[in-house]
Amino acid sequence: MAITFLERLSSDASANELPTLNTAASYTLVEAAIHRAQDRLSKDNFVPWKFHARNADFEPAANASKINIRNVTIQQQGFDSAAILKPLAGEVNERYTLSITTAGSVAITAVSSIGILRALETFTQLFYRHSSNAGVYCPGAPVNIIDAPKFSYRGFNMDVARNWYPPSFILHTIDVLAWNKFNLLHLHVTDAQSWPLDIPALPLLSQKGAYRTGLSYSRQQLAEIQEYGMYRGVEVFMEIDMPGHTSSIALAYPDLITGYNILPDWSTYAAEPPSGSLKLNSSAVYAFLQTLWEDLLPRVEPYSAYFHTGGDEVNANVYKLDETVRSNASAVLEPLLQAFIDFNHGYVRAAGMTPMVWEEMLLQRNLTLGQDVVVQAWQSDDAVAQIVARGHKAIGGNYNYWVRVFRSPPS
Repeated sequence: MAITFLERLSSDASANELPTLNTAASYTLVEAAIHRAQDRLSKDNFVPWKFHARNADFEPAANASKINIRNVTIQQQGFDSAAILKPLAGEVNERYTLSITTAGSVAITAVSSIGILRALETFTQLFYRHSSNAGVYCPGAPVNIIDAPKFSYRGFNMDVARNWYPPSFILHTIDVLAWNKFNLLHLHVTDAQSWPLDIPALPLLSQKGAYRTGLSYSRQQLAEIQEYGMYRGVEVFMEIDMPGHTSSIALAYPDLITGYNILPDWSTYAAEPPSGSLKLNSSAVYAFLQTLWEDLLPRVEPYSAYFHTGGDEVNANVYKLDETVRSNASAVLEPLLQAFIDFNHGYVRAAGMTPMVWEEMLLQRNLTLGQDVVVQAWQSDDAVAQIVARGHKAIGGNYNYWVRVFRSPPS
């Protein structure tokens, strides 16, 4: 099968530059996608038994004459922007066309390299393995497809703090998202239950906060996960939830957390056990955050346009126990939360990323958020309308719709 790639390089890349991660050249992404498509066509073994009635004769005869795919022409019709590797939602045109003729010619066109990735995913999904191992076949030719996403943000939120998953499983999840043309993977990477993310400048966080030694993501593993997603058109971004959902920090730095693991009355101070929140008016907390952001943000920025700073389920009562606050009154807490958010988002913006928060920061705490801040709704669909009415881009992620992900036990 011959493949011709008629490319237009990124407008920011010289025609003489080698394709590297830093040049954002379109052929870097497309060449890798071509190799994946060839590999899947040669190795995938999906026979569509479930699509047909029992004992149905749905396959072509194994010894029937064949028309082979003789050439695949891929044409990128536009220039990739400098943000092609980590675009904001809607920043890249993902539209593509795909045709397969009965003579065995395939043509793919797209404005962007990401559009070509989407087309190649569709192309491989048009073929099935013959049950006799006689090769793969496409039952639908001739094929003419014009496809484009309805939603610019098509995301999956994966909680790897409450439920730790090995890097290999996250990579598999990225594969599944790419097959289904999702474009963002939101890693909820820390929470009250565990801190499974290595921060070299704050090594005790994962050494003491992970469920056990080895159940944390190293600097190298995190980069590999994000790069793997980038090559598949799935942008992987992080969430460090705060100031609530942070009690795992107390295992390493107890002086930063108020109301840690109060029993049996944890529900007075937290949405779930163990209780504990970052202190709101503590210079030590701000010094900790500065160290955290200066370590983490430069590492994730090459792969992410977004960074999520959390903000859900902040319990007011716990701040009656905070010696730097001693109050649960909104008039006291909201200015402190405003300063907290402004501090964190200042670092996110300085790193070149767009901040995200959960809906409570806007709709319940009435904080003033920058117009660039994306607000994620989770408690109701009505919250999406309220967020948009307040002038912010909204992500709809109603908690009533979720999937439980199972994996085989480690060997």
